[in-house]
Amino acid sequence: MRELTHFINGEHVKGTSGRFADVYNPATGEVQARVPLASPAELDAAVAVAVEAQKIWAAVNPQRRARVLMNYVGLLNRDMDKLAEALSREHGKTFPDAKGDVVRGLEVVEYCIGAPQMLKGEFTDGAGPGIDIYSMRQPLGVTAGITPFNFPAMIPMWMYAPAIACGNAFILKPSERDPSVPLMLAELMQEAGAPKGLLQVVNGDKEAVDAILDNEVIQSVGFVGSTPIAEYIYGRGCTNGKRVQCFGGAKNHMIVMPDADMNQVVDALVGAGYGAAGERCMAISVAVPVGKETADRLIEKLTPRVESLKIGPYTAGDDVDFGPVVTAAAKQRILGLVDSGVQQGAKLVVDGRGFKMQGYEDGFFVGACLFDDVTPDMDIYQQEIFGPVLSTVRAETYEQALALAMDNQYGNGTAIFTRDGDTARDFANRVNVGMIGINVPIPVPLAYHTFGGWKKSAFGDLNQHGPDAFKFYTRTKTVTARWPSGTKEGADFSIPTMG
Repeated sequence: MRELTHFINGEHVKGTSGRFADVYNPATGEVQARVPLASPAELDAAVAVAVEAQKIWAAVNPQRRARVLMNYVGLLNRDMDKLAEALSREHGKTFPDAKGDVVRGLEVVEYCIGAPQMLKGEFTDGAGPGIDIYSMRQPLGVTAGITPFNFPAMIPMWMYAPAIACGNAFILKPSERDPSVPLMLAELMQEAGAPKGLLQVVNGDKEAVDAILDNEVIQSVGFVGSTPIAEYIYGRGCTNGKRVQCFGGAKNHMIVMPDADMNQVVDALVGAGYGAAGERCMAISVAVPVGKETADRLIEKLTPRVESLKIGPYTAGDDVDFGPVVTAAAKQRILGLVDSGVQQGAKLVVDGRGFKMQGYEDGFFVGACLFDDVTPDMDIYQQEIFGPVLSTVRAETYEQALALAMDNQYGNGTAIFTRDGDTARDFANRVNVGMIGINVPIPVPLAYHTFGGWKKSAFGDLNQHGPDAFKFYTRTKTVTARWPSGTKEGADFSIPTMG
């Protein structure tokens, strides 16, 4: 069995805490590796290395930092298949989906190559008699990120690429469920030309998380995961004086208007609801058809499509629509929520609870489930299921459908499918959700815009990637300079003005 490591000071380092977690192959249910769980002392050792690496890196001008990121993009493309295969093996998602995971992270690295432009300050010549004012964007120092299992390549790159572009060092605490790809990504950063210790990977559980939050040297923390943990990290991190951005859970609604193209709607729901076995924070988990006729047509067209979805291991290639969920515990939680939906009166139109994969009976597979007649008081509506389960909540009117999305505690993403521009524009303007899709089911912005939700889906003032990332990972310093041409004697006790 493989024993994984940390990546500290440019080297693979064995864990010294004596604590380990099992890393499974979700398709077979077998333990394929062990990952060490760091102690606070191991985290502190990585921080000490990061301090020295950051001093070296901050002295490198932004253009030369960008060249390292350009090298990094080339290495990511070179090792794309290798990264995707390792990702699929530990996460369970299909190979094409795993490549997409890497590509969406790579796109943020590409955006960060433009760091010299984003890090330019401001200058005012002659703000007062012989006075100039200018501002500088300077790095924070040592930064850290705590990332989830469902995107082990994309989300780490969303965090450390802009942090490094801004001149910071970065310590990554990835999910202990699929840690191999983050380790590979750190190796490639060093191969690209970054100093040893600039990007380090410290594996761990809550003990390592708390060590990050309590370490006085670490200046900022990013997190993506569930809302309860996001609230915990945000509160503890802010209390300790850190800059913190946390992204939590989601319950993404897709409104289906009567005039929508139903074929497009069904294609969108199948892909957005069941892709990656529903283990996406931007997955559509609630369909909201407006009007009985719309709902009946939707269920009629959607049911056979859901029933025909192909489930299997990533090794089956393009013949699989989605794979297993990440752990046995995740599978049991999903099945328990499906059971609760039936018990609370929802109509289970497609029942995937009994799915078994021949030859992979011990894998963590869950068949696709489709509910109709779900109501907002049910557990399957209230909770983020994070599995291949789509709930249909029927609305009589557009206003009722809009209210469902607005009244939900989460505000990550939402979508509307319609051919009416007025309705689409009204929806986009009024709904209190951070990312909106108009005839687009998964409205994840591209790298040069920002990603972030509202309400209990996000905690902090700034979003991920895009221009917000350069604000999050830098501080602004403003300099007021006078170069007097003559000598003026005497103190001035009034507040300074530029007159």
